[in-house]
Amino acid sequence: MITTKVTGSTIPTLTTDRLLLRPLANGDVPGFVEIWSDPEFTRHIGGWHDPDGVWHAMAANIGCWALTGVGPWAVVERPTGDLVGRAGLWTEPGWPGIEVVWFLRRDRWGRGYAREAAAAAIDWVLAERPDLTEIVSVILPANIASVRVARRLGMTRTRLQALHGAEHAVYAISRADWSVARTRLSPRGTDR
Repeated sequence: MITTKVTGSTIPTLTTDRLLLRPLANGDVPGFVEIWSDPEFTRHIGGWHDPDGVWHAMAANIGCWALTGVGPWAVVERPTGDLVGRAGLWTEPGWPGIEVVWFLRRDRWGRGYAREAAAAAIDWVLAERPDLTEIVSVILPANIASVRVARRLGMTRTRLQALHGAEHAVYAISRADWSVARTRLSPRGTDR
């Protein structure tokens, strides 16, 4: 018998002014089921997920960490302790690069949490991977709110690319441009 030992990454916990980005946990399933049951929330990300689908998506997110050394975190609002979404990093075979992602429950939209979580993830990955030259974000063009977040992070649209059966806009920011853009963001991720 041949066995292969899979060594996963240690998933760090990041703290921002208002958010805790921590590893996903099995106890997060009910919170994510609630978040993913909102049709407006899921409009641009593939629609409603039942509890099994949510669990499988979480397993894929943890698997991303194990396979690539990056992945998404659960996002917790520090003052309340509420699970408010998932944000962090993503990559997979054929992907345009290491992507910064954000998925926040609708009742927390407009508070700058997406930018705050994304900025923390970008800071972390650039510190961990000195050879990384850029970060991308893959967004359906109709998802205007996420386009705004990408632009506020200093990202620019570089191309359209067919991914998972749909045309996505690929936004990117270089390491050098992030150094400049980061100085314009307050610790809460809002524009100064």
